[in-house]
Amino acid sequence: MTCEKTVNAPHGEPDVDDELIEHVATASSAERTRLETDGHSWRKWGPYLSERAWGTVREDYSEHGEAWDYFPHDHARSRAYRWNEDGLGGICDSEQILCFAWSFWNGRDPILKERIFGLTGNEGNHGEDAKEYWWYLDSTPTHSWMRWRYWYPQTEYPYAYLVNENRARGRQDPEFELVDTGVFDEDRYWDVEATYAKASTEDICIRLRVTNRGPDTATLDVMPTVWFRNTWSWGHQTTKPSMQTGDGHVTIEHPTLGAMVLRSETDQSFVGAISCENETNAMRVFGVESNRYPKDGINDHVVNGADTVNPDGTGTKAALWHHVIVEAGATKEIRLRLSRAGAAVDETWHAAFRDRKVDADEFFAEVTPVGTPAEQAMVLRQALSGMLWSKQFYYFDVEQWLDGDPAGPPPPERRKLGRNHGWRHLNNADVISMPDTWEYPWYATWDLAFHCVALAHADPEFAKNQLLLMCREWYMHPNGQLPAYEWAFGDVNPPVHAWAALRVFEIDGSQDYEFLEKVIHKLLLNFTWWVNRKDAEGRNLFQGGFLGLDNIGPIDRSASLPVAGVLDQADGTAWMAMYCLNLLELSLVLSKHDSAYEDIATKFFEHFAYIATAMNDQGLWDSDDGFYYDSFRAATGERYPVRSRSMVGLLPLAATTTLERDTIDRLPRFAAHADWFRTNKPRFAENVMHTYDIDGHDGRLLSVVSPTHIRLLLNRMLDEEEFLSPHGLRALSRFHQDHPFELRIGDFSASVDYQPGESTSSLFGGNSNWRGPVWFPVNYLLIESLRRFARFYGEEFTAEYPTRSGQNRTLNQIADDLSTRLVSLFLEDGEGRRPVHGETEKFHSDPLWHEMIPFHEYFHGDTGAGLGASHQTGWTGLVVNLIIDANRN
Repeated sequence: MTCEKTVNAPHGEPDVDDELIEHVATASSAERTRLETDGHSWRKWGPYLSERAWGTVREDYSEHGEAWDYFPHDHARSRAYRWNEDGLGGICDSEQILCFAWSFWNGRDPILKERIFGLTGNEGNHGEDAKEYWWYLDSTPTHSWMRWRYWYPQTEYPYAYLVNENRARGRQDPEFELVDTGVFDEDRYWDVEATYAKASTEDICIRLRVTNRGPDTATLDVMPTVWFRNTWSWGHQTTKPSMQTGDGHVTIEHPTLGAMVLRSETDQSFVGAISCENETNAMRVFGVESNRYPKDGINDHVVNGADTVNPDGTGTKAALWHHVIVEAGATKEIRLRLSRAGAAVDETWHAAFRDRKVDADEFFAEVTPVGTPAEQAMVLRQALSGMLWSKQFYYFDVEQWLDGDPAGPPPPERRKLGRNHGWRHLNNADVISMPDTWEYPWYATWDLAFHCVALAHADPEFAKNQLLLMCREWYMHPNGQLPAYEWAFGDVNPPVHAWAALRVFEIDGSQDYEFLEKVIHKLLLNFTWWVNRKDAEGRNLFQGGFLGLDNIGPIDRSASLPVAGVLDQADGTAWMAMYCLNLLELSLVLSKHDSAYEDIATKFFEHFAYIATAMNDQGLWDSDDGFYYDSFRAATGERYPVRSRSMVGLLPLAATTTLERDTIDRLPRFAAHADWFRTNKPRFAENVMHTYDIDGHDGRLLSVVSPTHIRLLLNRMLDEEEFLSPHGLRALSRFHQDHPFELRIGDFSASVDYQPGESTSSLFGGNSNWRGPVWFPVNYLLIESLRRFARFYGEEFTAEYPTRSGQNRTLNQIADDLSTRLVSLFLEDGEGRRPVHGETEKFHSDPLWHEMIPFHEYFHGDTGAGLGASHQTGWTGLVVNLIIDANRN
């Protein structure tokens, strides 16, 4: 079987013929043409509906910012959301005016299954965590073709059991998962697969296949549901849209969206169309009088037979109710169509499924290099599809949220000085790439940068627009800071936006100079913010703070220090050195078209030299250990190195680039100033600028890590007893398993030990761990840096790999092997097991479960088991780039 054949054969779908495969290898796919000619219109409808809106900051109007408690899962079915909507495997338009999703009832649950259930931070022994099984199997960039899969138990869903058991477990215990409850014993579950195929930009054909995996005939109620996001209950907009149910259809009218119809095939399984209002059941939630047909009206009618749906068939939420009876092993199919014209489920519906399936296969054959092994091609397709499904509509006007709505009670006064009060300018209403649709249904700016580098292979225009969006004046703070994430927009993320812009520019063909120019002008503001706000004493050493690495150190770096003083951060300073080089590279590229950028390049060349020198000369480099460490400078003047060997000390390797001779020759002013700087400021230049000549090609290397330091760092980084794991580089050295680091400053003490799996610390809610697991983004950056060093050192430079193995490899060979280790997380090993599935035996022994691949937030430092958020946490999508790079030649 050829690679291309595998690319065109996702799980559960038929193959296409070999003639098509040969054709798409040379021709632009229909999907690519669609993107380039009318991408905006085709993207209007997509998977922009979150899997969770409850427990988010936007919906939290509590006095003390207790989001999970203020709007819990128990309220979600009954209480209208203010800013967002959620649903199972759903879609909506790009402004989230109209939503569509699935509801199910197995006849035993106390409520309809309308949304993914999971534990809040206080309920989980390792923080919040979804307790369901679902996957994003397929999506094209325009969402002309999408597939979503979900497994729903036939026995009663164990809500209380999951909460109580996890609450009873300590941080040293593993999480208690849904499969551990026994609800999947004897395969008594519904295998549900939803597929969307667009016949045109606003004609969406929908198919649901429900397969009874259990041993007995079973019944399932299926309610494809359509509703309006509630925009009328808050006092800003009084116009209320409407829906009207009919025989197998719902007619939809909205003043700006216009008219649409959701139509279903009607057969013996069809019960009828029912409706209610997407408004709060105030009696249930608050104990006061409410609408007779509130948001949970359909739930109460189906589950309890209550008189809570409107007999007139009008409302703002409606469902087409099907009651299916399915024999063991059999499949029932439900067909629908959402369109402007109210089109029927006819031959054009079937044609849309045939055509869009072929289009999707063509597209992924185009993205995947010829010769890619079949299993890697499958991983690439699922990973990229998961990232495309993770695009969500995000609406949040901070000023309005702080001040409250005219129709609601005023928020407590103390909220006005609480969370995000310094971000009143922020007003977001866009489709944005989210880290995870359930655990992180909000954007995180540094995560987003990595997302875009992977998404650029599928939709470079979307990737570029995402990077620009974060720099717009209604996102970026007036002082130049980029927003971090909704829990604390003012937290400090690593400055990787310039790096991402360069990579997206290159993946897109290195032609869109206008994009780079827009980016650099905004990032000049952001760079200035960093220099003014995070270099406390103007010494070119940066404090940074949080920097997205959560609990990597002994103290919470996003909070006030426990002892008076300053924490000079090796990673914060390294990120800024890397930022300088990225802005230098941006300037050099743009100087091809505008010589003014040559002077900007000179500025960042100098600034890099100052920062790199400070890193090596002012206490962050430890010559005895051959490693970079954070350094605490107490108010008394005493210095305390934070000698925990972690990713903090490896990140300086990422601050490196090479300048080729043709670039230097093209820019005589820049070259002349670099030579002047080297002659007149040798202390700053000698350790960061090195000349090389390889195979007749010469140039210069700019690097924080000098030739004398790189071997010392590599010796630790490539040691299997320290950072090198079977599946990538650990975030913390395994050395600390037997030798925990303890920081003592006066009466204060804190420690760090190696934790390869879930966090045993309560920092950041206990659901994120940088004390041992493997994380994709920093691994990806270090692999890149090894390749840049290889351009300088050439093939003659080798390092022992692994350390103490007696085997020497070139830097490119080491980078290749590290890539292979990361990709292997998702591939079958010699025993046919996928490391990502961990110790859950059913995912290894059951062929159906085995092929469902999750893409986790991070991975166990020893076993590779997936940990943290499990549904395409965006930066793990970088596996797409690793697979493409490995198979491109």
